[in-house]
Amino acid sequence: MQQWLSNKKSALRLRSGGLPLLLVALLATAGCASTQVAQDTHPEDPWEGFNRKVFAFNDVLDRYALKPVAKGYRTVTPDPVQTGVGNFFSNLGELRTALNSVLQGKPANAGLATSRFLINSTVGIGGLLDYATLMEVTADEEDFGQTLAVWGWEDSRYLVLPFFGPSTLRDTSGLPADMATYPVTYVEEDSVRISLTALNAIDTRAGLLDREELISGDRYRFIRDAYLQNRQFKVSDGELGADPFAADDFDFDDSDFDDSDFEDSDFEDSDVDDSDSDDRDLDNSNDSDSGDGDSAD
Repeated sequence: MQQWLSNKKSALRLRSGGLPLLLVALLATAGCASTQVAQDTHPEDPWEGFNRKVFAFNDVLDRYALKPVAKGYRTVTPDPVQTGVGNFFSNLGELRTALNSVLQGKPANAGLATSRFLINSTVGIGGLLDYATLMEVTADEEDFGQTLAVWGWEDSRYLVLPFFGPSTLRDTSGLPADMATYPVTYVEEDSVRISLTALNAIDTRAGLLDREELISGDRYRFIRDAYLQNRQFKVSDGELGADPFAADDFDFDDSDFDDSDFEDSDFEDSDVDDSDSDDRDLDNSNDSDSGDGDSAD
């Protein structure tokens, strides 16, 4: 699961106007959604029956629409162009990160996100090139779902949204604010705005085509657990929390171990077969005799 989570940096961020790109990950890996499986009891997924139905709907959408288009896009689009497209949309998300960092009381991260946006928007030719990363200017990605968590809404029920994919009640509540802070939202020309949003989804889906085989077992559960773990990781800024074994006493000394435990009572030196050694001595003796005979000649 860790490999799947780290597959592509932009695959786990909100790169478009409130459209979680895990939507694309969901669609990309929902091939077994229609299979009847025994539902587990997950404390954060009390609506699993409903969520599985939406998951299956998204699977059909991907199978007959998004995935074929993504394959065609990757076939005809050079890799440098695909990288530039991903960088462009990621750069637009820096504004949301900067604002949410301020709301969460993280001025340093807000400054880094702002710097990234300015560097990539200028030197990076409108965000097509990620010069900020080359300059080691990086920032933790933030969104309004994370801000709500920092403000106290820590636990939330898992929810699969039609078209949008994996979410929670908390993250869904943050979507309107995410849309309001995304520049593409304010593009007046409808055709341009829709085209940019579609391009973002297609580019991200294309980047996940080679990762589908990483999903094993019940895909619904895999994606749900991956999403919830990723969100918790982001909310905690990568902190894993307290060590559950920290209070345990694991101090040992030599007296805690009996040397006899490491001895094999059934094995003795006398059990070693010396026949090989005797054979080697005999061979050496024969070689010596042969050498003496040759010298005499």
